[in-house]
Amino acid sequence: MSDDRRLDVLRAIVQDYVMTHEPVGSRVLVERHSLGVSPATIRNDMAALEEGGYIAQPHTSAGRVPTDKGYRLFVDKLTEVKPLSAPERRAIGTFLDEAVDLDDVVDRSVRLLAHLTQQVAVVQYPSLRRSALRHLELVPLGDRRLLVVIITDTGRVEQRTLDLDAPLAEHVVPELRARLNVTAVGRRLVDLATPLDQMVEVFEPVDRPMVRRVVRLVEDTLAESIEERIVMAGTANLARAGTDFPGTIRPVLEALEEQVVLLRLLTEMAEDEAAVSIRIGRENEHVGLAETSVVATGYGGDGEAVARIGSLGPTRMDYAGTIASVRAVARYLSRILAG
Repeated sequence: MSDDRRLDVLRAIVQDYVMTHEPVGSRVLVERHSLGVSPATIRNDMAALEEGGYIAQPHTSAGRVPTDKGYRLFVDKLTEVKPLSAPERRAIGTFLDEAVDLDDVVDRSVRLLAHLTQQVAVVQYPSLRRSALRHLELVPLGDRRLLVVIITDTGRVEQRTLDLDAPLAEHVVPELRARLNVTAVGRRLVDLATPLDQMVEVFEPVDRPMVRRVVRLVEDTLAESIEERIVMAGTANLARAGTDFPGTIRPVLEALEEQVVLLRLLTEMAEDEAAVSIRIGRENEHVGLAETSVVATGYGGDGEAVARIGSLGPTRMDYAGTIASVRAVARYLSRILAG
């Protein structure tokens, strides 16, 4: 049996099953696809695919359905990703361009992706640890309190209040603000420790304790991991696809409620070499996601990913269409953040 022909048969089975949600038989393959071989040859190919674990027969005398292994081979050999239409691309650009801040951008992106895929959309907030600084602002709130505002290149805004042991010296705040921006703007946390320590030494000894506290606050804020979070939309889409999940959809919904599960999964997928990474069925280690597939990619300004965006749905998903949608929204999101 030719490997190319076997792949053509598997591709046809996946496409038909995704479209109809019905097990696919050899007669249907002959009628719908120009495979160029006899029904008997197709049946032999299907038998070989079943023996290899790529398709399975859900009941006696029924057609075949793809397995996780079959979907994996289909995705790995996927040569064409459905391009979005010009109206779809314009709609994405218009919708996201109207966002007013980072929260709005993330909210619009997740709702848009859920609409495009009719699945669950997940957007990870840009991590402070992977972001560079755009601006630092210091605002006195009295003679012993200071508001520190940190704005990153991804549009994140973090505010921290610092209570001081001694009254603020009027001349220190503007000088510290200016030096912090010169020293820190455009740099990431990993590149900041030495320059900030050197900056502290520029100030008069009497002012250094306060300056050092501000510097430590900035470093601690950028080092925090508690800000790692995700935004989700489209959970109701899974309910409409409930028949794709054997037994009950409850394990999937419970897994989605645990943000740490999705964060861990997105972090693991970020290590994949592929631009768009895909986890199928039991490749997702969490038992609640064993009947789902996840398609994710990175986004961020200047060509460097600072977070992930993805779509989660049943293994019986339109992989080509989902990949195109995830990739398109990620590109627009990156463009906005870079602007």
